[in-house]
Amino acid sequence: MAYYTYTKDPIGCFVEKEVGNYFEYSLNDDPMNWCEDFPHKVWVGGQGVAGMTGYRYAIVKKTVAYIAVDEDEFGLPVLEKWYLKKNTEYLN
Repeated sequence: MAYYTYTKDPIGCFVEKEVGNYFEYSLNDDPMNWCEDFPHKVWVGGQGVAGMTGYRYAIVKKTVAYIAVDEDEFGLPVLEKWYLKKNTEYLN
């Protein structure tokens, strides 16, 4: 996954430490209850390809992001922990 320029209402961006890719993120405005634990959407690309949404639900903190990458057999999110090199919040 890499930097995605078609974000909706971005509030910040970060550089993922391991590979160095840039990502923008926005607030999670989806009305579904199962994603309410994730306050952010990280824009990763792929929107419109095979039914993909173009974002992943996430919890973005100052130096780390927890990204929902899949769900397990019980429907619970499987998280990846991404270390961040730089996290910049955009000014309004």
